[in-house]
Amino acid sequence: MVHAKKSMLALFATTAALAGCLTTSSTRTATAADLDRILAGDHRSEENRARDTWRHPKETLLFFGIRPEQTVVEVWPGGGGWYTEVLAPLLAEKGRLYAAQVPPNPESKGATATLKSYNDKLASRPDLYGKVTVTAMGPTSTADIAPPGSADLVVTFRNIHNWMGRDYAPQAFAAMYKALKPGGTLGVVEHRGNPAVPQDPKAASGYVNEDYAIRMIEAAGFRLVAKSEVNANPKDTKDYEKGVWTLPPNYARGDQDRAKYAAIGESDRFTLKFIKPSGG
Repeated sequence: MVHAKKSMLALFATTAALAGCLTTSSTRTATAADLDRILAGDHRSEENRARDTWRHPKETLLFFGIRPEQTVVEVWPGGGGWYTEVLAPLLAEKGRLYAAQVPPNPESKGATATLKSYNDKLASRPDLYGKVTVTAMGPTSTADIAPPGSADLVVTFRNIHNWMGRDYAPQAFAAMYKALKPGGTLGVVEHRGNPAVPQDPKAASGYVNEDYAIRMIEAAGFRLVAKSEVNANPKDTKDYEKGVWTLPPNYARGDQDRAKYAAIGESDRFTLKFIKPSGG
């Protein structure tokens, strides 16, 4: 009789645990619906919505495996916080978002402007962005971008060239590796260079060869698990005098050949998914 009671209690505990998992772990379908709602939200400007055509936020984030209950780190979100507009509302209720920004530097007008713009954005809608935790990541920062081993997902969009230009890329990926849980995911999007052209170590054009990026990231301990062509653009010839910034939305050449570059659209981009091995 005692054994029967113990068996029934064990069965009850197992059933309850499974039920808890079912009610707290979001499905891909439910997350997709959440993203549709957020992307249609009135907190997004028409200018930012227009870039969905090129940035494919829903498809990109689902490819990375995002879920509303995760702890996520967005690395170098920039002054505009384009992806923060999507991530913060998604994670506000059940998850957590860290924004690893450029470190404060009173001597840098660019860094100061970036941080002010981003912080102003967060302050403008505390209902959406009030739970975002801003940290720092950069050559002058020694702080953690999130508590070590706490993140389910780290994402970064079109930043590798920035780190290469500062000779900082290995340290950047080491910081991301440290923040992730064993088995956690790193999602990367970057302007894809021409593989026939040797990689400039400084990535002055803004383009990074995909194989070069994979080797660099795997050297930090990550393992590549999937690639997606969701952000590919075969019209991008990658041979512009002013680099990737020739294309929209920057139009580095101003009105010169603007229609030509508008027809090409935004850059060709690789989209890669890595994991931090479970033993890491």
